[in-house]
Amino acid sequence: MGGFFGVAAKHDCVFDLFFGTDYHSHLGTRRGGMAVYGEKGFDRSIHNIENSPFRTKFDKDMQEMKGWYGIGCISDFEPQPLIVRSHHGTYALTTISKINNMDELAKLLFDNGHSHFLEMSGGDINATEMVAALINQKENLIDGIHYALEMVDGSVSILLMNKAGIYAARDKYGRTPIVVGKKEDAFCVSFENFAYKNLGYTDYKELGAGEIAVITNDKCVTLVNPNKEMKICTFLWVYYGYPSSSYEGVGVENMRYRCGQKMAQRDSVKPDIVAGVPDSGTAHAIGYANASGIPFSRPFIKYTPTWPRSFMPTVQSRRNLIAKMKLLAVEELIRDKSLLLIDDSIVRGTQLRETTEFLYQSGAKEVHIRPACPPLLYGCKYLNFSRSSSEMDLITRRVIDRLENGNVTDEVLAEYADPESEKYERMVEEIRKELNFTTLRFNRLDDMLDAVGIEKDRLCTYCWSGKE
Repeated sequence: MGGFFGVAAKHDCVFDLFFGTDYHSHLGTRRGGMAVYGEKGFDRSIHNIENSPFRTKFDKDMQEMKGWYGIGCISDFEPQPLIVRSHHGTYALTTISKINNMDELAKLLFDNGHSHFLEMSGGDINATEMVAALINQKENLIDGIHYALEMVDGSVSILLMNKAGIYAARDKYGRTPIVVGKKEDAFCVSFENFAYKNLGYTDYKELGAGEIAVITNDKCVTLVNPNKEMKICTFLWVYYGYPSSSYEGVGVENMRYRCGQKMAQRDSVKPDIVAGVPDSGTAHAIGYANASGIPFSRPFIKYTPTWPRSFMPTVQSRRNLIAKMKLLAVEELIRDKSLLLIDDSIVRGTQLRETTEFLYQSGAKEVHIRPACPPLLYGCKYLNFSRSSSEMDLITRRVIDRLENGNVTDEVLAEYADPESEKYERMVEEIRKELNFTTLRFNRLDDMLDAVGIEKDRLCTYCWSGKE
């Protein structure tokens, strides 16, 4: 998906920029970038971080770059930040985006006289370059940023830096967060609010959906007021958010505790221990264990000192292999035990099936699986959570397609999304058998939303319900 961080300081900002950006490394896997503006104008560096962490790749740059304004990013796809020269002057730009109407926007821009885009290595248009082209369609920079937010089908949040400051624009439906921090001689802007706490900043404000603000070293000014409607992604709390993160005033770790508690209240199995698939399933499992009275334990450990993240390689089979090799069994906690295992979700099912086989091979008597969210029925249209090119990569859709002989409509999917329906029960049982679980019970959508605790109409649930 990606994350970003920006700093406007009275003095050099690079130290804060470096570490604030690095704190977003859990959100992206391919590219990192930093751009600064100071006495010598703009300076920028971009590196591939697929097999080496951000800090390692940018340590030398941190020693050499100087500036009082800076923006940095961790990106899953496109190289950024970009340095753009236009009638707005020179600016640096980074985005968190998923643009579904790229071809339509390109045609519109070509029809309006735009000459070309610099394609990335895969032949795609750089999404951040597309956003820059949209911004440049308007005579006024603020109108241009607002135009970009409105024209993108999908989502886009923006940090734009020029000599006047850093402009921050949150997606028009607030699908991803933007927060502002403050300390004595600087302001910062960030995807994750925890990213600035150890750097001495305190919470200043959270931008609303569609809000555009500008920060300098001594102020944060709203330029476009937020929209009333918001649809922030619920999956941020379930999986992608770091445990110390907080969105819309709701902490990730506490939400996961409540999520596990809700699951326990509906369950009837009595395993020997409750465990979470590290790392994102762990907090859900703690909540389940606390509510059920069943001991929490760690029957396997993720070995992380030298292994890259499991979703980092581009080939799925290699990601699965690395994920398997990272798990180390604590066999005395597994042998002859009935285990209840909580993962954040089931997507393809491959890794969880292999994890279950790994536990059986280590002597487990039973493995009960409890995903912390409902069955994923739709690929996300709004955020780059997955590189999957087809919804048929989802195990739920493959099973439903098989059960329905290929006659799958939105009406049929609505039945499978209903946890009280017979179709739902059949789907869950087919998944259980295919992945060789002792039992399988998904969290319910209503319980998961209750665990978040904010107004349900402000949460996006598209991947589970097909409805925003």
